[in-house]
Amino acid sequence: MPMRIDHNIITEIVKKDSRVLDIGCADGTLLKYLKSKKNISGQGIEIDHAKVEDCLRKGLSVVEGDANFEITNFPDFSFDYVILSQTLQTVAKPKWILNEILRIGKNAIISFPNFGHWLCRFQLLLNGKMPVTEDLKLSWYDTQNIHLCTVNDLLELLTDMELSTKEVYGITRNKNIIQSNKSLLNIFAAHAVILVTKSN
Repeated sequence: MPMRIDHNIITEIVKKDSRVLDIGCADGTLLKYLKSKKNISGQGIEIDHAKVEDCLRKGLSVVEGDANFEITNFPDFSFDYVILSQTLQTVAKPKWILNEILRIGKNAIISFPNFGHWLCRFQLLLNGKMPVTEDLKLSWYDTQNIHLCTVNDLLELLTDMELSTKEVYGITRNKNIIQSNKSLLNIFAAHAVILVTKSN
């Protein structure tokens, strides 16, 4: 099975021999890949018991539980990177979780589906209904997503929180990586990956 494009971008961002926490690590695919490619010291948090077992079978260190609670147990700057890969839009309090991950990590890497993508806009305009796309696969009543946002929404929130956006990548529907101006990313990126740190 080929690696997800956002996982490839995350792997490029993470420096060798780093300490990494993957929140909502699912079956541990990204953590295992980072261990193989970047020799990281990795840990995951995952709420789904079956996925935790998958991680353990891969020899990964994973805490089973709700990240909203588990994350508070980590001391400040325990990690070099904290990853939220397709997780931010599923948490109850995104602003709180952003503060927490930049309390326990020097850097945060956030990967999320962009609700501002042109296909989402087109489906809303044409049908007047919540869009279903490759990055937003489920109907509104079946999805775990509770805080959908656009690239512009998240960048604005990060600015308001006085956090520093170091790198921004967009992934098109054709799986191409783009790094154009942020307005174009908001329209043409179906998915985005952002590297964030605390402002100095």
